[in-house]
Amino acid sequence: MERLLKYAPRLAIFVAGIAAGALTGSRRERGGMDSQTAGELKRALAGLENRLASQESANASLFSQIEARLDGHAAKLAEVPSTAQFTAAVERLLSKTMASLDERLTIQAHSIEVLKTTVSQTDSLLERVLESLDSLQTYSDPSGLTQDAAFQPPVI
Repeated sequence: MERLLKYAPRLAIFVAGIAAGALTGSRRERGGMDSQTAGELKRALAGLENRLASQESANASLFSQIEARLDGHAAKLAEVPSTAQFTAAVERLLSKTMASLDERLTIQAHSIEVLKTTVSQTDSLLERVLESLDSLQTYSDPSGLTQDAAFQPPVI
């Protein structure tokens, strides 16, 4: 039984083929188609071939335009730097900027140290000048009672 079910679809296709052959044979015996119908079919086929040829020509023209544009885009794309090149350029620029900034900061730090030293020296000198003035004032007026010479009446 299993064997019969296995061959059933093949047998159905075979029988359908025989029936189709029988129908086709009977049509051939009737005489086929007339010359007018054949002429119309030939003209329709020629028109279809002409349309197909014009469509192929249009497609070929369109494809050549697309290929030209693709070539142009490929050339432009080749001119654009890659991500690695762009990254390397940015890194070089950043490195130069950082080096310049570091150099300027070092110079400013040195200037600040020089200013600190100068201020310290100025403070020291000012302190010594003030001490000298105090000591001069102490030597010139030990009691501190005399007035300044500018405020003394002139001697005639």
